[in-house]
Amino acid sequence: MVQFAPHVAYYAPLVVSTFRVCETVRVYSAPTSVPDPFEDCDALEELEERIVILAAHIHAANYQLLVLVAEYDRRRGWELGGHCSCAHWLAFRTGIDLGTAREKVRAARALVDLPQIGASMSRGELSFSAVRALTRVATPETECDLLELARGCTTAQLERVVRAYKLGSRKDEAARERERHDSRALSVFPDDDGMYVVKGRLTPEVGALLMRAVEAADDALFREKGYRNVSAATSRQVAARRRADALGLMAERALAAGFDAVPDHGEDAEAGNAAGTGSDARAPLSGTRAERYQVMLHVDVDTLSAEGERGLSELEDGTRVSYETSRRLTCDASLVAIHHSPDGSVASAGRRTRTISPALRRALEARDRGCRFKGCGLRFTDAHHVKHWADGGETSLKNLLLLCAHHHRLVHEEGWKIEWWGKGQPAFVDPRGQVHFNAGWKAPALPEDPVAALIAENQRRGVEPDYYTAGARWKTEWDIPRAIYCRALEALL
Repeated sequence: MVQFAPHVAYYAPLVVSTFRVCETVRVYSAPTSVPDPFEDCDALEELEERIVILAAHIHAANYQLLVLVAEYDRRRGWELGGHCSCAHWLAFRTGIDLGTAREKVRAARALVDLPQIGASMSRGELSFSAVRALTRVATPETECDLLELARGCTTAQLERVVRAYKLGSRKDEAARERERHDSRALSVFPDDDGMYVVKGRLTPEVGALLMRAVEAADDALFREKGYRNVSAATSRQVAARRRADALGLMAERALAAGFDAVPDHGEDAEAGNAAGTGSDARAPLSGTRAERYQVMLHVDVDTLSAEGERGLSELEDGTRVSYETSRRLTCDASLVAIHHSPDGSVASAGRRTRTISPALRRALEARDRGCRFKGCGLRFTDAHHVKHWADGGETSLKNLLLLCAHHHRLVHEEGWKIEWWGKGQPAFVDPRGQVHFNAGWKAPALPEDPVAALIAENQRRGVEPDYYTAGARWKTEWDIPRAIYCRALEALL
């Protein structure tokens, strides 16, 4: 039997390159005179009208884009390419920032239940920025009142109204605080399926601290691969998976840093020395003390082999781990061989070794620069054996590549395969047999005059914006009619 301590470590190799930068300097002469806008007012007014009408056409086209995105997301088309979410796919295929892609997907799903807001945007009356603000708070019952406000005010005013007014409780704060404190609890336990269930109630300050930690872990882990935060049932599941990944990263980093107290001086320092911590308490946990906190996987060697028999594969507490999950965990883990006597008792344990040495890990980081799956590039990764070492695969650069947790799971548990193409170019084959690899996408063919084609398509759908369609009617919040403003506030409260 073999005992493993899976551990994902991130190394930041220092790569120093020497190069010369050739910079072309262009000298622009200052204009001899500042143009006077009053010399040709008619031409400027015509230019202004062209700008605002084209902007309205773009708003209407953006609505059509959101409709298509909502349908693609509903049908989960992004899974065909191995993407984590529709936002991942949208950012990868359309060249927009991932944060913007997440907002577009969120708004697209929200508009399905907000027909009046969608119809207004389809006519070019609302920009995506305004719709993004509305979809955070609007419901089918309140969208009419909020829409009347949004049509006339600026997006900045709309954002302030949305942020400033939230539903609040009138309950006595002292009594509520006592209830919160007395109801605090936390439990973690495995269920019948071998998954761990986390349940708890935390005080506001501890809950806020946990949320900040989860956000920080999520930001570090998914800075370029974050997940959307939307309200539909399926999307809530995706957001929950994102938080679970972030929680795992938090636990790993916390165990690496350790929990020993750091005595300051005087009595605290003496107490530390008496307890056996002393000066080394200032250092992270290491050596035998850290061993108590490692996640241990007990697995038979034959279980890891592709052709072997399915045998023991479980965590320290007896939770069963599947065959492919065991292979994934042992791609990048520490290994300890446990020898048994004929009667089944443990005879001896060998020295711990790593399947991926620190030097090899640094070489992988320098070569791959993150996850090798097409369009991913996430920096927090596992080292994956293309041919598993239990099947005779080498633990060397030519048989290793870096994969993020999501794509590592695709390769093991979801039936994806990896092939080497050319000189070290990985190709990923999905369960349908389709091949995915990093290559430049050919730009879509556009009409000779794409702007004119966009306007013609809008006009075909009956969209005829004018000079006043998309602009704000009220310059300040004091200009908003009281009846409209109050109805909007009531809708929010």
